[in-house]
Amino acid sequence: MVTRSGQDYLESLRDGREVWLDGERVEDVTRHPAFRNTAASIARLYDLAHDSEHAPVLTQGGVHRAYAVPRSYEDLVARRRAYKLWAESSFGFLGRTPDYMAGGAAGFAAAPQLFTTDGFDGAPNALAYHRRLAEGDLYPTFTITNPQIDRTRSASEQEEDDLVVRVVAEKDGGIVVRGAKMIGTGSVFGNEVIVGTIEPLAPQDVEHALCFSVPIGTPGLKFLSRTSYEAQARSVFDNPLSSRFDENDALLVCDDVFVPWENVLTYRNVDATFRMWWQTPAYLNFVHQAATRFWTKLEFLTGLAILLTKANNTYQLPPVTQAIGRLMGKVAQAKAFVLAAEASYEQVEGGEGVRPGKDISFAQRIMAGELYPQAVQEIKMLAGGGVIQLPASGEDLLHPELGPLVRKYIRSPGHPAEDRIKLLKLAWDALGSEFASRHEQYERFYHGAPHIYLMQQVWEGDTASCEQLAQACLDGYELDRREPDSGEQR
Repeated sequence: MVTRSGQDYLESLRDGREVWLDGERVEDVTRHPAFRNTAASIARLYDLAHDSEHAPVLTQGGVHRAYAVPRSYEDLVARRRAYKLWAESSFGFLGRTPDYMAGGAAGFAAAPQLFTTDGFDGAPNALAYHRRLAEGDLYPTFTITNPQIDRTRSASEQEEDDLVVRVVAEKDGGIVVRGAKMIGTGSVFGNEVIVGTIEPLAPQDVEHALCFSVPIGTPGLKFLSRTSYEAQARSVFDNPLSSRFDENDALLVCDDVFVPWENVLTYRNVDATFRMWWQTPAYLNFVHQAATRFWTKLEFLTGLAILLTKANNTYQLPPVTQAIGRLMGKVAQAKAFVLAAEASYEQVEGGEGVRPGKDISFAQRIMAGELYPQAVQEIKMLAGGGVIQLPASGEDLLHPELGPLVRKYIRSPGHPAEDRIKLLKLAWDALGSEFASRHEQYERFYHGAPHIYLMQQVWEGDTASCEQLAQACLDGYELDRREPDSGEQR
């Protein structure tokens, strides 16, 4: 068994999928100017695993390491090295690469018994799902968030009965589903999409309590794309990140989609539909990949800050050096969370293998959501106005009249105009463009809303040990009620 080539991956996307952008249906995402460069970037990830010197790091037994169920601390480290290699290929800007949901599928396979309920046994399907993805080297994506319509009502209490994906019919061979899910990050580039609900459902939401996976080209499945930053990019020189690493986000709409029974993981069970993410290692595997990518992204941004300050001849100034020191500290902090989660690994409860430590993994979500905007703001201050006053296009450098002016006025000692403009355009794409704004918002809410994961940290964390330690201090002394001797302190 071997992994797919990048060309194999691109060919797999030509499956008749229904992707919509700007009111038009996209016939082929591998050729459309809104998607083709990002599709090519993902294809390069497959080539790294398929036939390159990096294949031993990225694969194990002929499949990507993200699909392997880790059995030891060493396995977690090996998986992280594979995550890191792919993350570095996009400088951390592709968040939902194929290894993300691959880790989730491996989490299901580590504890399949959680898919067995009184009314439906999804355990064989969960194992088959993992096997199908791994052996086919498929790109799994997901949409597991309900549309933000009326958050004061449960899924079944919305003003219309098809706002959230639900079962509308049962057939001999499967079920028919209708409704929508958000946010399908990377879904237009995937091979299969898993549709579920990661947040708790109310007991009355039984018709919405299901999880299934279907091929992206399934009839009735529609993907409504947001604005494409890749389509807006003028060139790789002018928009080096957004032109190549815009993974897109799409609204998934199910218009009476038929789902075979063998593709259903949970069915009409509120508890199982929720537990499949939180009681298997699936979510902790998500965080392992995401934390590794986040660490990589901070390394890139800090490196960008160093290049900017050196180009501005400010790198040696004490306030600037201190600012770089703060950024390097953030990089080390992000790295520490990854290593600590691995080192605090736990046995999978009632299942097989090991998973990253829960306390550290959950805490990483808090750190990342708060730290990323701080890092971006720090680098913006270091960059100054240079990222604003830039030629509209690199073509200005080649213009017979404008070129000499640009080369004269947009330069710094040791950094000719073309090098300086190239650097500043990269910085703007990472820090100030619409693409950059999406990434700042994305990192803030990558693991959900803060009011959810902060409360979950309290529920899941060992608050008792913290309380007991403070209480032990209180219990170690009391008010001295003796009359003090003359001159004695009380």
